[in-house]
Amino acid sequence: MKHPYKTREGGATVTIFVPYDCKNHCPFCINKGEYADLTGFSMEKICQSIRRMDAITPRCDFVFTGGEPFADIEKLQIMLDQIPTTHKVYINTTLPVSEHQSEDDILAFAEKNKHKITCINVSRHMQKYVVESNDSLLARLPVPFRVNCVLYKDYPAKDLVPYMERFLKLPGASIQFRFDYTATTPENLYDEDSDKILHDLKQVARYTGLDGCRMRCGFHFDYKGMELTYHKTLPYSTIVETDPADGVTYDILYDILIKQNGDIHSDWTGVLLDVDAYEKVVYEPYDLKWLVRV
Repeated sequence: MKHPYKTREGGATVTIFVPYDCKNHCPFCINKGEYADLTGFSMEKICQSIRRMDAITPRCDFVFTGGEPFADIEKLQIMLDQIPTTHKVYINTTLPVSEHQSEDDILAFAEKNKHKITCINVSRHMQKYVVESNDSLLARLPVPFRVNCVLYKDYPAKDLVPYMERFLKLPGASIQFRFDYTATTPENLYDEDSDKILHDLKQVARYTGLDGCRMRCGFHFDYKGMELTYHKTLPYSTIVETDPADGVTYDILYDILIKQNGDIHSDWTGVLLDVDAYEKVVYEPYDLKWLVRV
Protein backbone atom coordinates (compact mmCIF):
# COMPACT_ATOMS: atom_id res chain seq x y z
CA MET A 1 0.00 0.00 0.00
CA LYS A 2 1.40 3.40 -1.02
CA HIS A 3 -1.33 5.51 0.59
CA PRO A 4 -4.04 5.14 3.22
CA TYR A 5 -7.28 3.68 1.94
CA LYS A 6 -10.53 5.44 1.27
CA THR A 7 -13.76 3.85 0.04
CA ARG A 8 -17.44 4.59 -0.24
CA GLU A 9 -19.88 4.42 2.65
CA GLY A 10 -20.58 0.79 3.46
CA GLY A 11 -17.28 -0.42 2.04
CA ALA A 12 -15.90 -1.48 -1.30
CA THR A 13 -17.72 -4.28 -3.12
CA VAL A 14 -16.12 -7.67 -2.36
CA THR A 15 -16.01 -10.05 -5.33
CA ILE A 16 -15.44 -13.72 -4.50
CA PHE A 17 -13.87 -16.00 -7.10
CA VAL A 18 -15.24 -19.49 -6.46
CA PRO A 19 -12.52 -22.17 -6.08
CA TYR A 20 -13.76 -24.35 -8.95
CA ASP A 21 -13.97 -23.85 -12.70
CA CYS A 22 -16.71 -23.68 -15.29
CA LYS A 23 -16.85 -25.56 -18.59
CA ASN A 24 -17.20 -22.38 -20.62
CA HIS A 25 -14.61 -20.61 -22.77
CA CYS A 26 -16.05 -17.15 -23.37
CA PRO A 27 -13.49 -15.17 -25.43
CA PHE A 28 -13.88 -12.00 -23.34
CA CYS A 29 -13.44 -13.74 -19.95
CA ILE A 30 -10.50 -12.26 -18.05
CA ASN A 31 -10.61 -14.97 -15.37
CA LYS A 32 -10.31 -18.18 -17.35
CA GLY A 33 -6.53 -18.35 -17.23
CA GLU A 34 -6.60 -18.39 -13.44
CA TYR A 35 -8.53 -21.68 -13.51
CA ALA A 36 -6.01 -23.55 -15.67
CA ASP A 37 -4.24 -24.77 -12.51
CA LEU A 38 -6.38 -25.37 -9.41
CA THR A 39 -3.36 -25.86 -7.14
CA GLY A 40 -3.73 -23.82 -3.98
CA PHE A 41 -7.45 -23.20 -4.35
CA SER A 42 -9.05 -23.29 -0.90
CA MET A 43 -12.68 -22.91 0.07
CA GLU A 44 -11.67 -22.85 3.75
CA LYS A 45 -9.36 -19.85 3.21
CA ILE A 46 -12.02 -18.10 1.13
CA CYS A 47 -14.48 -18.52 4.01
CA GLN A 48 -11.91 -17.07 6.41
CA SER A 49 -11.47 -14.06 4.13
CA ILE A 50 -15.23 -13.58 3.82
CA ARG A 51 -15.52 -13.43 7.60
CA ARG A 52 -12.59 -10.99 7.80
CA MET A 53 -14.17 -8.62 5.28
CA ASP A 54 -17.54 -8.86 7.03
CA ALA A 55 -15.87 -7.86 10.29
CA ILE A 56 -14.27 -4.79 8.70
CA THR A 57 -17.22 -3.60 6.56
CA PRO A 58 -20.39 -5.35 7.79
CA ARG A 59 -22.56 -3.66 5.14
CA CYS A 60 -20.51 -4.03 1.96
CA ASP A 61 -21.86 -5.82 -1.11
CA PHE A 62 -20.62 -9.33 -1.98
CA VAL A 63 -20.50 -10.76 -5.51
CA PHE A 64 -19.87 -14.43 -6.36
CA THR A 65 -18.21 -14.99 -9.73
CA GLY A 66 -15.77 -17.40 -11.33
CA GLY A 67 -15.59 -19.77 -12.92
CA GLU A 68 -19.21 -20.67 -12.36
CA PRO A 69 -20.70 -20.31 -8.87
CA PHE A 70 -23.54 -22.72 -9.64
CA ALA A 71 -21.14 -25.43 -10.86
CA ASP A 72 -21.04 -26.70 -7.25
CA ILE A 73 -24.14 -25.72 -5.29
CA GLU A 74 -22.97 -27.42 -2.09
CA LYS A 75 -19.74 -25.40 -1.97
CA LEU A 76 -21.58 -22.22 -2.95
CA GLN A 77 -23.91 -22.80 0.00
CA ILE A 78 -20.97 -23.13 2.41
CA MET A 79 -19.50 -19.81 1.23
CA LEU A 80 -22.86 -18.07 1.23
CA ASP A 81 -23.46 -19.24 4.81
CA GLN A 82 -20.48 -17.10 5.91
CA ILE A 83 -22.25 -13.88 4.85
CA PRO A 84 -24.71 -12.29 7.31
CA THR A 85 -27.93 -10.70 6.07
CA THR A 86 -26.54 -7.18 6.56
CA HIS A 87 -24.95 -7.51 3.10
CA LYS A 88 -26.38 -7.47 -0.40
CA VAL A 89 -25.33 -10.59 -2.32
CA TYR A 90 -25.14 -10.92 -6.10
CA ILE A 91 -24.34 -14.08 -8.08
CA ASN A 92 -22.91 -14.00 -11.62
CA THR A 93 -23.88 -17.20 -13.42
CA THR A 94 -25.08 -18.93 -16.56
CA LEU A 95 -27.48 -21.03 -14.41
CA PRO A 96 -25.98 -24.31 -15.70
CA VAL A 97 -28.26 -27.33 -15.94
CA SER A 98 -26.82 -30.81 -16.51
CA GLU A 99 -27.40 -34.47 -15.79
CA HIS A 100 -25.96 -33.80 -12.34
CA GLN A 101 -27.94 -30.60 -11.64
CA SER A 102 -31.55 -29.97 -12.54
CA GLU A 103 -33.61 -26.80 -12.77
CA ASP A 104 -35.32 -27.91 -9.56
CA ASP A 105 -31.93 -28.04 -7.81
CA ILE A 106 -31.24 -24.41 -8.78
CA LEU A 107 -34.73 -23.30 -7.77
CA ALA A 108 -34.44 -25.08 -4.41
CA PHE A 109 -31.12 -23.32 -3.72
CA ALA A 110 -32.60 -19.94 -4.64
CA GLU A 111 -35.68 -20.55 -2.50
CA LYS A 112 -33.59 -21.58 0.51
CA ASN A 113 -31.42 -18.46 0.20
CA LYS A 114 -33.92 -15.88 -1.05
CA HIS A 115 -33.52 -13.91 2.19
CA LYS A 116 -29.84 -13.43 1.29
CA ILE A 117 -29.67 -13.20 -2.51
CA THR A 118 -30.24 -9.66 -3.76
CA CYS A 119 -30.02 -10.51 -7.46
CA ILE A 120 -28.87 -13.29 -9.77
CA ASN A 121 -27.05 -11.86 -12.80
CA VAL A 122 -27.56 -14.34 -15.64
CA SER A 123 -25.22 -14.34 -18.64
CA ARG A 124 -27.11 -14.61 -21.92
CA HIS A 125 -25.06 -13.40 -24.89
CA MET A 126 -26.28 -12.58 -28.38
CA GLN A 127 -23.52 -14.80 -29.75
CA LYS A 128 -23.72 -18.27 -28.22
CA TYR A 129 -20.57 -19.07 -26.23
CA VAL A 130 -22.11 -21.48 -23.71
CA VAL A 131 -24.85 -24.06 -23.39
CA GLU A 132 -27.78 -22.19 -21.86
CA SER A 133 -30.55 -23.40 -19.60
CA ASN A 134 -34.10 -22.61 -20.65
CA ASP A 135 -35.19 -18.98 -20.41
CA SER A 136 -38.29 -20.18 -18.58
CA LEU A 137 -36.05 -20.99 -15.60
CA LEU A 138 -35.40 -17.28 -15.12
CA ALA A 139 -39.09 -16.52 -14.75
CA ARG A 140 -39.38 -19.21 -12.06
CA LEU A 141 -36.57 -17.84 -9.88
CA PRO A 142 -37.85 -16.75 -6.44
CA VAL A 143 -35.30 -13.89 -6.35
CA PRO A 144 -34.76 -10.88 -8.65
CA PHE A 145 -32.67 -11.55 -11.75
CA ARG A 146 -30.94 -9.48 -14.44
CA VAL A 147 -29.77 -10.59 -17.87
CA ASN A 148 -26.13 -9.66 -18.64
CA CYS A 149 -24.93 -9.50 -22.23
CA VAL A 150 -21.40 -8.57 -23.34
CA LEU A 151 -21.46 -6.89 -26.76
CA TYR A 152 -18.10 -8.20 -27.90
CA LYS A 153 -16.21 -6.88 -30.92
CA ASP A 154 -18.30 -7.29 -34.11
CA TYR A 155 -21.56 -8.22 -32.40
CA PRO A 156 -24.59 -8.58 -34.74
CA ALA A 157 -26.40 -5.25 -34.23
CA LYS A 158 -29.31 -6.51 -36.34
CA ASP A 159 -30.06 -9.02 -33.59
CA LEU A 160 -30.53 -6.42 -30.83
CA VAL A 161 -34.30 -6.19 -31.26
CA PRO A 162 -34.89 -9.98 -31.45
CA TYR A 163 -32.67 -10.35 -28.37
CA MET A 164 -34.67 -7.80 -26.39
CA GLU A 165 -37.96 -9.29 -27.55
CA ARG A 166 -36.74 -12.65 -26.27
CA PHE A 167 -36.64 -11.39 -22.67
CA LEU A 168 -39.50 -8.91 -22.88
CA LYS A 169 -41.92 -11.78 -22.28
CA LEU A 170 -40.29 -12.70 -18.94
CA PRO A 171 -41.88 -10.92 -15.96
CA GLY A 172 -39.40 -8.78 -14.06
CA ALA A 173 -36.63 -9.05 -16.64
CA SER A 174 -34.08 -6.29 -17.19
CA ILE A 175 -30.99 -6.34 -19.40
CA GLN A 176 -27.51 -4.97 -18.82
CA PHE A 177 -25.50 -4.69 -22.02
CA ARG A 178 -21.78 -4.53 -21.28
CA PHE A 179 -18.83 -3.01 -23.06
CA ASP A 180 -15.67 -5.15 -23.23
CA TYR A 181 -14.03 -4.09 -19.95
CA THR A 182 -10.53 -4.85 -21.21
CA ALA A 183 -10.96 -2.13 -23.84
CA THR A 184 -12.22 0.59 -21.46
CA THR A 185 -9.98 3.57 -20.72
CA PRO A 186 -10.48 6.85 -18.81
CA GLU A 187 -10.66 8.53 -22.23
CA ASN A 188 -13.48 6.40 -23.66
CA LEU A 189 -15.42 5.69 -20.44
CA TYR A 190 -17.81 8.59 -21.05
CA ASP A 191 -17.27 8.92 -24.79
CA GLU A 192 -20.55 9.08 -26.68
CA ASP A 193 -19.69 10.36 -30.16
CA SER A 194 -17.66 7.33 -31.29
CA ASP A 195 -19.38 4.65 -29.18
CA LYS A 196 -20.96 2.24 -31.67
CA ILE A 197 -22.89 0.31 -29.01
CA LEU A 198 -24.49 3.48 -27.68
CA HIS A 199 -25.40 4.55 -31.19
CA ASP A 200 -26.95 1.15 -32.00
CA LEU A 201 -29.01 1.12 -28.79
CA LYS A 202 -30.33 4.62 -29.41
CA GLN A 203 -31.69 3.38 -32.73
CA VAL A 204 -33.87 0.69 -31.15
CA ALA A 205 -34.68 1.84 -27.59
CA ARG A 206 -35.65 5.07 -25.83
CA TYR A 207 -32.68 6.72 -24.10
CA THR A 208 -33.59 7.84 -20.56
CA GLY A 209 -30.33 9.08 -19.04
CA LEU A 210 -26.80 8.56 -17.78
CA ASP A 211 -25.37 7.87 -14.35
CA GLY A 212 -21.75 7.40 -13.41
CA CYS A 213 -18.77 7.89 -11.12
CA ARG A 214 -14.97 7.86 -11.42
CA MET A 215 -14.85 4.18 -12.36
CA ARG A 216 -18.00 3.26 -14.24
CA CYS A 217 -21.08 4.59 -15.96
CA GLY A 218 -24.47 3.39 -17.16
CA PHE A 219 -26.48 4.63 -20.13
CA HIS A 220 -30.13 3.87 -19.39
CA PHE A 221 -32.87 2.94 -21.86
CA ASP A 222 -36.46 1.79 -21.97
CA TYR A 223 -37.64 -0.85 -24.42
CA LYS A 224 -41.42 -1.31 -24.33
CA GLY A 225 -41.37 -0.92 -20.56
CA MET A 226 -38.32 -3.15 -19.97
CA GLU A 227 -35.31 -1.51 -18.33
CA LEU A 228 -32.03 -1.62 -20.25
CA THR A 229 -28.60 -0.41 -19.15
CA TYR A 230 -25.43 -0.10 -21.18
CA HIS A 231 -22.62 -0.49 -18.64
CA LYS A 232 -18.98 0.52 -18.98
CA THR A 233 -16.28 0.22 -16.32
CA LEU A 234 -12.53 0.55 -16.12
CA PRO A 235 -10.41 -2.66 -15.95
CA TYR A 236 -8.97 -1.60 -12.59
CA SER A 237 -10.68 -0.34 -9.44
CA THR A 238 -8.31 2.00 -7.59
CA ILE A 239 -8.17 5.77 -8.04
CA VAL A 240 -5.33 7.77 -6.44
CA GLU A 241 -6.43 11.23 -5.35
CA THR A 242 -5.33 13.93 -2.94
CA ASP A 243 -8.13 15.21 -0.72
CA PRO A 244 -8.04 19.02 -0.83
CA ALA A 245 -9.64 19.17 2.62
CA ASP A 246 -6.77 17.47 4.47
CA GLY A 247 -4.00 17.27 1.85
CA VAL A 248 -3.76 13.47 2.23
CA THR A 249 -3.31 11.28 -0.85
CA TYR A 250 -5.55 8.20 -0.75
CA ASP A 251 -5.92 4.94 -2.63
CA ILE A 252 -9.67 5.08 -3.25
CA LEU A 253 -11.01 1.52 -3.58
CA TYR A 254 -14.15 0.51 -5.44
CA ASP A 255 -13.64 -3.28 -5.57
CA ILE A 256 -11.90 -5.80 -3.34
CA LEU A 257 -11.33 -9.37 -4.54
CA ILE A 258 -11.16 -12.64 -2.65
CA LYS A 259 -9.18 -14.91 -4.96
CA GLN A 260 -9.51 -18.66 -5.34
CA ASN A 261 -6.74 -19.30 -2.79
CA GLY A 262 -8.29 -16.94 -0.25
CA ASP A 263 -5.86 -14.06 -0.84
CA ILE A 264 -7.49 -10.63 -0.64
CA HIS A 265 -6.65 -8.17 -3.42
CA SER A 266 -7.34 -4.45 -3.60
CA ASP A 267 -7.64 -4.37 -7.38
CA TRP A 268 -8.22 -6.47 -10.49
CA THR A 269 -4.56 -5.96 -11.44
CA GLY A 270 -3.07 -8.36 -8.87
CA VAL A 271 -2.44 -5.90 -6.03
CA LEU A 272 -2.72 -7.44 -2.56
CA LEU A 273 -4.85 -5.61 0.00
CA ASP A 274 -3.16 -4.47 3.20
CA VAL A 275 -5.99 -5.86 5.31
CA ASP A 276 -4.75 -4.37 8.57
CA ALA A 277 -4.60 -0.93 6.97
CA TYR A 278 -8.08 -1.40 5.48
CA GLU A 279 -9.42 -1.74 9.01
CA LYS A 280 -8.67 1.99 9.31
CA VAL A 281 -10.26 2.92 5.97
CA VAL A 282 -11.71 6.42 5.54
CA TYR A 283 -15.23 6.61 4.12
CA GLU A 284 -16.70 9.05 1.61
CA PRO A 285 -20.17 9.29 0.03
CA TYR A 286 -20.52 7.06 -3.05
CA ASP A 287 -19.91 9.32 -6.05
CA LEU A 288 -22.25 7.39 -8.37
CA LYS A 289 -24.96 9.86 -9.37
CA TRP A 290 -27.31 10.74 -12.18
CA LEU A 291 -25.52 13.01 -14.65
CA VAL A 292 -28.24 13.29 -17.29
CA ARG A 293 -31.94 12.54 -17.19
CA VAL A 294 -33.96 12.57 -20.39
